Amino acid sequence: MMRTKKNIPRIMRLLLGLILMNAVSYAQVRVINNFDKNWTFIQEDVSEASKAEFNDSKWRRLDVPHDWSIEGAYDKANPTARGGGYLPSGIGWYRKSFSLDETMAKKRITIEFDGVMANSDVYINGFHLGKRPYGYISFTYDLTKHLNFGKGKTNVIAVKADNTVQPASRYYTGAGIYRHVRLVATDQVHIENWGVYITTDDATAAKATVKVQTSVINETVKATQVTIETTILDPDGKIVKSAQAKQNVEAGKSFQFKQDIAVANPKLWNLETPSLYKTLTKVSIAGKVIDDQLNTFGIRAFKFEAATGFWLNGKNFKLKGVCLHHDGGAVGAAVPLAIWESRLKQLKEVGVNAIRTAHNPVAPEFLDLCDQMGFVVMDETFDTWNSAKNNGEKGYNRFFTEWWERDTRDMVMRDRNHPSIVIYSVGNEIHDDLNSPAGFKKYTDQQDLVHQLDPSRPVTMALFRPANSKVYTNGFAEIMDVVGQNYRENELVALHNQKPSLKVIGTENTHVLVQYLALRDNPFMAGQFLWTGYDYLGEADWPEVTNNQGLFDRAGNWKNQSLQRQSWWAEKPIVHIVRKEENAGAGAWINNWTPTDFDTYDDSKVAVYSNCNEVELFLNDKSLGSKTKPADDSPRLWDVTFEKGTLKAVGKNKGKVVVTEELKTAGKPAKIVLSVNKNQINNSWDDVAFVTAKIYDADGNLCPNADELVKFDVSGAGFITAVDNGNVASHELYKATQRHAYRGSCIAFVKANEPNGKITVKATADGLESSSISLEVK
Repeated sequence: MMRTKKNIPRIMRLLLGLILMNAVSYAQVRVINNFDKNWTFIQEDVSEASKAEFNDSKWRRLDVPHDWSIEGAYDKANPTARGGGYLPSGIGWYRKSFSLDETMAKKRITIEFDGVMANSDVYINGFHLGKRPYGYISFTYDLTKHLNFGKGKTNVIAVKADNTVQPASRYYTGAGIYRHVRLVATDQVHIENWGVYITTDDATAAKATVKVQTSVINETVKATQVTIETTILDPDGKIVKSAQAKQNVEAGKSFQFKQDIAVANPKLWNLETPSLYKTLTKVSIAGKVIDDQLNTFGIRAFKFEAATGFWLNGKNFKLKGVCLHHDGGAVGAAVPLAIWESRLKQLKEVGVNAIRTAHNPVAPEFLDLCDQMGFVVMDETFDTWNSAKNNGEKGYNRFFTEWWERDTRDMVMRDRNHPSIVIYSVGNEIHDDLNSPAGFKKYTDQQDLVHQLDPSRPVTMALFRPANSKVYTNGFAEIMDVVGQNYRENELVALHNQKPSLKVIGTENTHVLVQYLALRDNPFMAGQFLWTGYDYLGEADWPEVTNNQGLFDRAGNWKNQSLQRQSWWAEKPIVHIVRKEENAGAGAWINNWTPTDFDTYDDSKVAVYSNCNEVELFLNDKSLGSKTKPADDSPRLWDVTFEKGTLKAVGKNKGKVVVTEELKTAGKPAKIVLSVNKNQINNSWDDVAFVTAKIYDADGNLCPNADELVKFDVSGAGFITAVDNGNVASHELYKATQRHAYRGSCIAFVKANEPNGKITVKATADGLESSSISLEVK
């Protein structure tokens, strides 16, 4: 089976099959793709788990990826505290038994983990393979010398994930083998791990040179003549061109093949049409293919300019970005790909075109999605160096000195073929002294290593309070490829005005108007990354357990800031109505026209977010006047005396109606209505359907104040993997089949457990008409 370096999404797997059938032959190199399945787990420290023999009767059987922390109960006393979202910590052990045919005995067998949280120890048949403290990093171990082969012989992988030292982070980390695992078999002469590197620096629409570097290692005891053949496949799977090279590779040594392959009239990777090519690299000895690898890449050219910001394929535009943490809300750190796909689609609706991975390496399939969907990415390594952020924090700062080089190397080597990545960040709000030779060296060591591994991309870091750290006056900013700063946009603008040769970007920004204008009105500002795209677990003060600064809440519900941001960043006509909650603080605007017991708002402040030239507001078909678009894109405001009925905003361009929105007063809750985001799913860990329950009155109006307990029942070929409602102060369990509605709705995440069939979901609540919905499994 083809040896690939990624977990390929389902659509790409189908394309891969067509490519292989129609284009090229390939080597019989075995990848056990279902190594995620049939593990056992126990949440305690059991020393015998590292041994080959064990009694697993008390162990829970499950598949990975798995996050056991999200399964627990919220408790203010949990040692994870505000950073970890008050969810449980401790030690978890995973074990898996497997057999290997005798024919595999001459192969090199490795295991690949995309991420284990955290401080992992891995054993094979009782032998300790190694430890990796950083839970976000992908890593590989060679199992070959410690395996049993043949009929009746078994092998046992054991993994310890130790999260006992707390608080370990400023935000939720999760716990366990929370990303995918693969078992890989290769010949003794093979492509090294992450050994194919592809760049397209001089790409244009007329031509491009695809530069492919392939590192092949010879782990035999004698020199071997190796032939490399690299074939480029276009986005339709057709062969574009091939190149071949030969080299005598010494025993125990590796050799880096370098091939430049010209491509005429390439389909360029961009945000609108993110075209993806592939390289198929085949390694042969004496005419026999003994290893191969398929890698995805995009043909594009980009740059950061000091005066004009970011350019992609000759087009200058702003990076309209968001920061994203690695959790998926109710599913914790073990996030099915379908959840990321849904979230990225919502961000596209707002007008977002860039993602910052805050503040750590992400799952590789997340970057695959960014490649496929047309986002550019700032790929980030660390939240801390040596200095902790908070009093008592015991996180990566304990390991930075020993591990930064290995972890940085592994992230860059793994990620460098993704066309979506345009810049690396080596730190976020670092508290180490950057006004010292030691601080300078820590940064330059990291930047130099990234340049060595991937000279095609610049490096930045998210600077923190530059006036205090002196980085704008001591020469530190001048050594950065691109100067990145969190917040305080006026300082970054002033820096560039004083030193116009510097390239600058906002690495973390809030949702307010003045920060939006700093990007809009300054051509040299390459982009901004809002804090954040989605609410994320942790970094919240009890009783809140989730940070609520996202454009969207955990359940994907739109918020005031996403409605306003869409009016600033989206291309299509936008109009959204919000009203001021009379008894709430500044910025508390909500998108409904229904009073609560505490807020009758006889006189209401109403704002309309819109990018239209003119907006007219109506209450029960009576015009309340029109307002033109302000020069600073601020919302248009009306004072409105409340009446039950319909509030309507009409957006016009050049006198023509282009968009409208209505808000209606709701009566008493009467019924549940279910909807689902798609009618079909497959029996894959990475696929999930979102079944949303909304509470309506008898006339079909959403009841935004409804908070009834909704109970979900599933029958057929599926199950509920989690429930949520987006409420940042809710302490209900996520691994459940019921949830209180919040602002009139809640959601159940449904997966398949059969290869085919029908899933039916029913939702009930006391005093309300029930609802049901079905979807297919194929």
